[in-house]
Amino acid sequence: MSMGMGMGVSAGVIVIGGGASGLFAAIAAASRGRRVVVLDAGERPARKVLIAGGGRCNFTNLAAAPEHYAGANPMFTRSALSRFSGADALRFFQDRGLAFEEMEPGRLFCRQGGGFVADILTAQCREKGVALLAGRRVDAVALEGGFAVTAGGERFVAESLIVATGGLAWPKLGALGTGYALAKQFGLKVAPPRPALSSFVLGPRSPFDGLSGITLAATLATGGRAFTASLLFTHKGLSGPAALNASCFWRPGETLRLNFVPGRTPGELLDRSAGGRELVKNRLGRFLPDRLAARLVAPPLASKRLADLTKQELALIAARLTAFELTPKGLSGFDVAEVTAGGVDTAGLHSKTMGVKAAPGLYFTGEVVDVTGLLGGFNLQWAWSSGWAAGQYA
Repeated sequence: MSMGMGMGVSAGVIVIGGGASGLFAAIAAASRGRRVVVLDAGERPARKVLIAGGGRCNFTNLAAAPEHYAGANPMFTRSALSRFSGADALRFFQDRGLAFEEMEPGRLFCRQGGGFVADILTAQCREKGVALLAGRRVDAVALEGGFAVTAGGERFVAESLIVATGGLAWPKLGALGTGYALAKQFGLKVAPPRPALSSFVLGPRSPFDGLSGITLAATLATGGRAFTASLLFTHKGLSGPAALNASCFWRPGETLRLNFVPGRTPGELLDRSAGGRELVKNRLGRFLPDRLAARLVAPPLASKRLADLTKQELALIAARLTAFELTPKGLSGFDVAEVTAGGVDTAGLHSKTMGVKAAPGLYFTGEVVDVTGLLGGFNLQWAWSSGWAAGQYA
């Protein structure tokens, strides 16, 4: 690196944020011969990569496509995902020694763990001459014939600036929200950040209070999307994959609709032709955990014989089993949410390059953008794809 452009450390590209997206953008830019400096507020880069997937690191999903993302415009992801796909990510990491395990179709985990993925990223940066500077919290960014960044008492200047600061999730790992302030500084709109891939909080008087520990396959619908997967009742509310995915689309005040018997029709559940003398509670016990069944259909209705149910009672039971509605109190906070939804409005960005339309040379990538992936490796794949896109042009 050299001095210049107004007496600061001069580079071709400055990357703010040493997470998955920032490091991948740095690698991509450096591969083109660009001089790259990465400024990270923490003491170690790729901190979230280390703990991704409980340390097992679900590093990609081969099926990644716009339908696996939430945001104001999920189709924004199409260009970056197609130009650096899950298959491309697999090749990149395999070529550097990663061994993978496919837990579900397309969902790939690193056998060596998240630390191995983080080590690949940092090793690639060093191999390509990227300057990784830790403990550099950004204080100011200004336009001075290029981008002048003040961080950690030093001044850095560059022709291009990539903002890959992540969101507000995992504040213990150093989440600051710096990227949102920078976006607003340069005239971009920012969708209010909120927790995502997060559990629902129902409150102490919820209809499911006291059912902690129960898990079952269920369909949870909200915000125009429905997810069928494992649902877990906790002491605070609802968790498990179905709830976490639904949290990406839920907004405060909206209703959740739950189907506790997905794939089964009301007629099948309450068929009286073969056992009209069977009690309702016994029939429900075939399909549901007893404690949940008792909460959904309480006495005296649960103690009636199927043959004695009126049409109205049959409809009521069917609705409680297949279309139970409730309004959550909220979501668990950023300290436990896996990712942040909301962020930099994609309408102000070029989908091919991740560049800001109104500010040439400025790019936003990864979680700081209003793109949120579902469970299953989709968020790390967005980090690779968006970082690669920016690195091709910065």
